[in-house]
Amino acid sequence: MRHASLGLMLFAFWLALSGHYTPFLVIMGAVCSFGCVVVARRMGTADAEGHPTHLLTGAVTYFPWLAWEVVKSAWAVSRIILHPKLPISPTMTVVDASQKTSVGIATYANSITLTPGTITTHVRGKHLTVHALVRDGALDLEGGGMDARVTKFEGSA
Repeated sequence: MRHASLGLMLFAFWLALSGHYTPFLVIMGAVCSFGCVVVARRMGTADAEGHPTHLLTGAVTYFPWLAWEVVKSAWAVSRIILHPKLPISPTMTVVDASQKTSVGIATYANSITLTPGTITTHVRGKHLTVHALVRDGALDLEGGGMDARVTKFEGSA
């Protein structure tokens, strides 16, 4: 089932980027998508980590939440930058990830980095070193809200 899903996703991606829908090109897109699945299967990369179909249900709620967090953080960082006194308080902190898989930890680290004003600078095991533009951003991460959301998204909560 995972291989069929991968093939359909690759073909849909090809259709979205192509913009040309002549029979020959559509057939060639399907053949190339199928060929990529065969190669990925042979290489062993079409597994739960390479094509995490089990995360689809969690993604329905997680990605809109993350997009909203990015918008809120971008607004807050814009206000700080445009403030005449530039009230920043750069802070480094270490947060612990509660995720159980490497995909979950990577998602958490990337979610932190996508949020304006924070960036994951180092990952060692389940310990993430994070730089925050203001101390409140570091305190928010230390509160564990994003960690809990990523853990729920991963399905280990």
